[in-house]
Amino acid sequence: MTAVQILAKLISFPVLGGESNLSIIHWIQAYIEDIGVDTILVPNKKGDKASLHCRIGPAVDGGLVLSGHTDVVPVAGQYWKSNPFVLTDKQDGKLYGRGSCDMKGFLACCLAMLPKFVKADLKKPIYFAFSYDEEIGCLGAPALIAHLQKHYTEIPKYAWIGEPSLMEPIVAHKGICLFDTTVNGSAGHSSGILKEVSAVHEAARLILWLEDKMKTLVTSGSIDNRFTPPHTSLHAGTIQGGVAANVIADKATFSWDARVIPTDNLEDILSDFRAHCAQRTEEVKIIFPKFCIETKEQHAPVPPLNTKKEMEIVQLMQKTNPNQHLGAVSYAAEAGQFSQAGYESIVCGPGSIEQAHRANEFIEKSELDKCMRLLQKLCIEFS
Repeated sequence: MTAVQILAKLISFPVLGGESNLSIIHWIQAYIEDIGVDTILVPNKKGDKASLHCRIGPAVDGGLVLSGHTDVVPVAGQYWKSNPFVLTDKQDGKLYGRGSCDMKGFLACCLAMLPKFVKADLKKPIYFAFSYDEEIGCLGAPALIAHLQKHYTEIPKYAWIGEPSLMEPIVAHKGICLFDTTVNGSAGHSSGILKEVSAVHEAARLILWLEDKMKTLVTSGSIDNRFTPPHTSLHAGTIQGGVAANVIADKATFSWDARVIPTDNLEDILSDFRAHCAQRTEEVKIIFPKFCIETKEQHAPVPPLNTKKEMEIVQLMQKTNPNQHLGAVSYAAEAGQFSQAGYESIVCGPGSIEQAHRANEFIEKSELDKCMRLLQKLCIEFS
């Protein structure tokens, strides 16, 4: 099968982040095993999702992991001019469909190259590692990486994550974590606001503290101009609380995210926030003894990526990739998780991130061609 034929099949599986991905992962598994390569599934605890990994080539140290995710974002509320789960060729040099660039295009190229990997006299192995639930917090990658490290006796050295980058090598991305902060106040008539503790008012103060913290990081010189914006961002996206304008709210919850540059430490930021919350709690308990603030992670933090240009993975990519520019992106990816686990990691994939998550998502055919050529060069490099 060609990369386009495989992409059409992958697009047909409408697997959203958070949903079971067994349909697509079982198809990928059957495809790989039909070519003669054994695969390993890494299921979640419920058994309704699974990651997959396999090795092509000898069991020796120094191999390369080709990694991507099988889930996509929803299409609900978007205006599509074609069926998002049918790959559509409008004869304009582009292929339309949900996940075409983010990131089933890369998966399709890897799978299309598999027969050549198998036939090549590889001196070092190439691995596939395909995950689930990347779109809702990179949830599947940690278990996949842990299983990779436990299953193989040899040690892979590199990880190439194929997020869309127009085939530009990406050596840095921000880390991310999402939080829910809940404030417990006291209900009452709004005329007595100074006698009660409004959870909404207290939540607003905490949101402003986060904004001030972000500004403090900037003014202190914590800047990385590779990113846009060039600093850690702290942002509250939603807030719920209260029942009416004339009733003091006894509960409010706001959701916020922290996107950290590699030189900032998320734990330090969170520790400062918790310390502020503890101080504010002590102050407000004088008015309402049951006042409390609770912050929970929506998912485990995804670490940032900061691959040094002197690392071998960068030299390997520059040796085989016509695109020599080393970039950085402000979104998070599984590359940070692979890097944290000890792999020299890089992001590089076909398609533009500008098309990801949008209606009428597409990938240019030329991008698939570029990716295939790079994979072919890597095959030669590892042979």
